[in-house]
Amino acid sequence: MRIAYVCADLGIPVFGRKGCSIHVQEVIRALIDLGAAIELFTVRPEGERPWGLESVRLHGLPFVAPAGRAAREQAALRANDQFLAALERAGPFDLVYERYALWSYAGMEYARVGGMPGLLEVNAPLVEEETEYRGLIDRAAACRVAERVFAAATALIAVSEELAAYLQRFPGTHGCVHVIPNGVDPRRFPAGLPPSCPGPPGVFTVGFVGTLKPWHGLATLVEAFALLQRAVPKVRLLIVGDGPERPRLEEHLRSHGLQEAACFTGAVSPGAVPGLLASMDVAVAPYPSLASFYFSPLKVFEYLTAGLAVVASRVGQVAAVIEHEVNGLLCPAGVADELAAALVRLHREPGLRSRLGQAARATVLQNYTWEAVGHRILRLAALDPEHRESATVRASALALPGAAVAGR
Repeated sequence: MRIAYVCADLGIPVFGRKGCSIHVQEVIRALIDLGAAIELFTVRPEGERPWGLESVRLHGLPFVAPAGRAAREQAALRANDQFLAALERAGPFDLVYERYALWSYAGMEYARVGGMPGLLEVNAPLVEEETEYRGLIDRAAACRVAERVFAAATALIAVSEELAAYLQRFPGTHGCVHVIPNGVDPRRFPAGLPPSCPGPPGVFTVGFVGTLKPWHGLATLVEAFALLQRAVPKVRLLIVGDGPERPRLEEHLRSHGLQEAACFTGAVSPGAVPGLLASMDVAVAPYPSLASFYFSPLKVFEYLTAGLAVVASRVGQVAAVIEHEVNGLLCPAGVADELAAALVRLHREPGLRSRLGQAARATVLQNYTWEAVGHRILRLAALDPEHRESATVRASALALPGAAVAGR
């Protein structure tokens, strides 16, 4: 089973440590575990290969980013020719799987012309996201690319219901959009894992994992932590990750006199995350109230798999995965005193922390593993070995004398 994985996004180093990089790696690893031979096409091939991806055949396509945003946009658009030529040289494939990038359509159009299944994974409404957070020069061209690649795909994979609703507004997508949330590999989070960054004895550790970006609610987290410290003096805030909001976050902590109570790890490798989660008593996902919440947060699935009590904002897919008082606690988005109250409660009720953590891990094992994601991807392409084997057995049974009677 040969699969071409296409990632033309200039912001995703496929072997890197960013959340989007980890997502690429996990999907590929899941498909390999299900018997696929992966050929990876990317403009960002730098970095050391993570474990499990040693067999991937890498096609690193040359791309020189010119100066100026407008010039870079046009260069990224022209890169479709390189991707198409590389796919034609390496193909044909049983499946072309592409992570939606702002300027890319080569993978899906190659699959359509060649009569192969083409699955397009959509993780964000990139035109809107780019316009709001980075600046987009040729928005009209980006919209045309979106319409073009969505129409070319055999099926569109949205990581959340909100993204699915967004995709269904485009022409030709009706009946082609499927929701597959993100997942986690539970093998990375074995029970009883020792903490790699333990706090002093008796200190209650609240943890956050993620790139420090504006949409992660870090200001609310600091306000809630300040309120928590008034009620529980021996506390620690463990921040795992780095990003553009770090200076502002550090200044916010200083303004509350909390700099000594906070520990920043900086960016870490995926292999370091389980031990750091084991160093926390509670993990938080304090998302603010956003006009559009389309995320399927990897951090939340990792928190749950680590068996942590989780406090998260009642938003989007987070509120669908976490059931309040069952496998975590939910709070109104952006309300610091509600978040603080939940943290105080979890400090005072260790039995509740334990119960929520056990239920959290069970939730992931039942519904949100990368193996399950891999099976769903292959079923959409009619390539799932488990599904095909079952179909063969059913067909054989129907061919036996008396099978119709036995099946009643």
